[in-house]
Amino acid sequence: MKAAPMSAQSCDSSVPTVDPSVRFKRVLLKMSGEVLMGDREYGIDPATIDRIAADVKQAIELGVQVCVVVGAGNIFRGVSGAENGLERVTGDYIGMLGTVMNALALQSAFEKVGVPTRVQSAIPMQAVCEPFIRRRALRHMEKGRVVIFAAGSGNPFFTTDTPAALRATEMGCDALFKGTKVDGVYSADPHKDPSATHYDTLSYMDVLTKDLKVMDATAISLARENHIPIVVFSVLEAGNFAKVVRGEGKFTIVTDQ
Repeated sequence: MKAAPMSAQSCDSSVPTVDPSVRFKRVLLKMSGEVLMGDREYGIDPATIDRIAADVKQAIELGVQVCVVVGAGNIFRGVSGAENGLERVTGDYIGMLGTVMNALALQSAFEKVGVPTRVQSAIPMQAVCEPFIRRRALRHMEKGRVVIFAAGSGNPFFTTDTPAALRATEMGCDALFKGTKVDGVYSADPHKDPSATHYDTLSYMDVLTKDLKVMDATAISLARENHIPIVVFSVLEAGNFAKVVRGEGKFTIVTDQ
């Protein structure tokens, strides 16, 4: 009897084959909450998260293992809350809950295109997602599932950049992908300064000494200590994620050299 073709769901229990063109086999994708807004001023744009889900699916089909950390700037920022009189710790916890909301929205978009997904939260909330368990997360990724890490590190006073670098280290990722609205790191804001220079490569110390705002200093230092390259690329360009995991397209890579 002829075997039935493998469906999208059947990859949930098998180990995908890695395409030989892939440069980075296991990556953590870090996105700000603002990316999910699309052209809106607040909240989540369904068309934007659907396109991101399609891009991640392309990478999964290449055999890339993907985990995700997303911010909550489209919903709430703890720092802004503190500036308006809210206690900073309380504001940060509200922001962490916002990342869970974004993670659940992304999970829905990923599964709609046939990508099995698990959300793991640093703050336990078992009714809606799994608690963060490193070995379980690794097993999910090995089976071709996307794992979205929510609620930051579970601690106030950190941006989501730092738990992104932490989770990338814990998961043994080949690179930390920073998905932004521009195609890499520039000497100045390219939207405001057309003469800004695009950097193809940078060292961790370049980022810190030039204050290039790639990620916060704690995240850069953590990536540097664990030799995890940071790849900055445009997550708004359709199909770009799959191109960059193959080492193609325009991006900036931050490494030891």
